[in-house]
Amino acid sequence: MRILILGGGQVGASVAENLVSEGNDVTIVDQDSGLLKLLQDKLDIRTVQGNAAQPAILQEAGIGEAEMLLALTRNDETNLVACALAEQRYNVPTRIARLRAADYVDGDTPVMRQFGVEHAICPEQIVTDNLLRVLAYPRALQVLDFAGGLVQLVVARAVAGGKLLGKPLRQLREDMPEADCRICAIYRKDKLVRPDGDTVIEADDEVFFIAARPDVAAMLNELRASEKPVRRVMIAGGGNIGYRLARMLSTKYEVKLIEHASQRARWLAENLPKALVLHGEATDESLLESENIDEMDVFCALTNDDEDNLMSTLLAKRMGARRVIALVNRSSYVDLLEGNRIDIVISPYLSTIGSILAHLRRGDVVAAQPVRRGAAEVMEVIIHGDEKTSSLVGCRLDAIDLPDGCSISAVIRGQQVLMAHHDLQLQAEDHVIFFVHGRHKVRQIEKLTQVKLGFF
Repeated sequence: MRILILGGGQVGASVAENLVSEGNDVTIVDQDSGLLKLLQDKLDIRTVQGNAAQPAILQEAGIGEAEMLLALTRNDETNLVACALAEQRYNVPTRIARLRAADYVDGDTPVMRQFGVEHAICPEQIVTDNLLRVLAYPRALQVLDFAGGLVQLVVARAVAGGKLLGKPLRQLREDMPEADCRICAIYRKDKLVRPDGDTVIEADDEVFFIAARPDVAAMLNELRASEKPVRRVMIAGGGNIGYRLARMLSTKYEVKLIEHASQRARWLAENLPKALVLHGEATDESLLESENIDEMDVFCALTNDDEDNLMSTLLAKRMGARRVIALVNRSSYVDLLEGNRIDIVISPYLSTIGSILAHLRRGDVVAAQPVRRGAAEVMEVIIHGDEKTSSLVGCRLDAIDLPDGCSISAVIRGQQVLMAHHDLQLQAEDHVIFFVHGRHKVRQIEKLTQVKLGFF
């Protein structure tokens, strides 16, 4: 696919790297020539220097041949103007814009329609939503919603105290007779273990399971001893993400927010009446001690500086914070740190790319979320057709030939969540949740879900 990306910052560069790895033809527009030189040296892409809202620059970048426009600059107005030009002058089929201002995306606003924006993404809000889901389940490493939140995919590490530890997976039916869930994959020492009824859960296994939302807590009890709910949260960094998270948490939890810039700290104090805003550095040991860091259920480091986030979370953990979460932009850091002394590492890039992948996938893909730091993917696909025009409609799950390492985890039929048991027969319009180990196998799943031409 020919894709034009506007903005070569952290989000744009990370998205470009992902898209190039999947064989797409990518061009990036940015005003920073030095940044473009670095990107061109690193990636097999074309670059154009200039203002992404100017028609001449867009033409030079090949907007007339582009199949998708990703307007990811830090300026909302630039992204809106570029999308409007892409629709009105160049008829670009897919137009996605990064929009940060709530006025543009919240509620029933006509702005996106007027400017030709098909889909808006706000990385800050996406990260905030991910954090909220993780905080709702203190024992989870990652929580993803599918089918409008009817079903959730949860990643958790098995530890001593979990009921299922040392037992085969068939034990689940006895332990949870009233609930149903499906273990999609187990990673043991970074290697995939394909689960079946005889698979025994071991300590430190990274377990991926899917369940209807009401059954998630019961499944977590199988993997880990129960933990007290989150009541006290300390946040380092009062930027867009820190502010959004504090605003949403302060109605239910005791929230303390540390911000180093005095003017921003004053603004936060005025706009977060239910949170305690502190002016200072999150790496200040005396400040953390005076604010009782050892009583915090969760410490979240959400500044724009990776090193500050890492240092403050390590310090908070050493001083007694029960759980620590760090926001980290560099993908190499994410691989190295999670599960060591830092409980959870959140990557804005991996959080954002999921909002774009669904538009790149062939077929009626509702959602496509990267997991395992991008090494695997979970896809929600609506299947269409009938037994003559579809490879899936009318088939029992045990008769479907899936690529090695791939599995069907659940099926959503209307408002009903069905776990992927071997005798389940698929029907047209089912929402099917695929777990794909090795994202190079995504194309095989896409081909499997496509409707034959006779359908049309």
